[in-house]
Amino acid sequence: MKVEGVFYVNNTLERLMFDELKNACRPGAVGGFLPGMKQIANVAALPGIVWRSVGLPDVHSGYGFAIGNMAAFDMNDPKSIVSPGGVGFDINCGVRLLRTNLFEEDVQPVKEQLAQSMFDHIPVGVGSKGIIPMNARDLEEALEMGMDWSLREGYIWAEDKEHCEEYGRMLNADSSKVSMRAKKTWASTVRNIRSRKSLC
Repeated sequence: MKVEGVFYVNNTLERLMFDELKNACRPGAVGGFLPGMKQIANVAALPGIVWRSVGLPDVHSGYGFAIGNMAAFDMNDPKSIVSPGGVGFDINCGVRLLRTNLFEEDVQPVKEQLAQSMFDHIPVGVGSKGIIPMNARDLEEALEMGMDWSLREGYIWAEDKEHCEEYGRMLNADSSKVSMRAKKTWASTVRNIRSRKSLC
């Protein structure tokens, strides 16, 4: 580890984190995510990390980084990393790492215009609105079909699935397991976005 790994939890969560670690280390344990505590330690060993690898009170196992794991990296360190996993790609918040054939010197002269264009075209912040209209049925289908729904609707290319976990679809996904409260929150958000849009 290059820096300390710390986590801020109550007694109950602390006990659960240590139980998770013990269970993962027992002989014959296979599969699943690394325990959150090990993920915090792994992040603390990444090149370019500064200060600490921090686990926030909601910390639990994720893809690479623990969910609720926070870290900062020194952009002046040439060995420093950029990790979409540290921003939450596993919960489909829209974070994606894209590769281009551009070099820093290609982007440098237009970086401000590029940043502004991205800000103008990518929804961000509270109450942000997307460009894809969805109703309740679309939501159910998207929850169960994953990227296959996006492919059917023409929002992605088939090869995009090759770069996502489980090819962008969990075969055992069951939208009935998503609570009505979560679905109502989604519907309410969409309604509020539409009414704000009509006021503009």
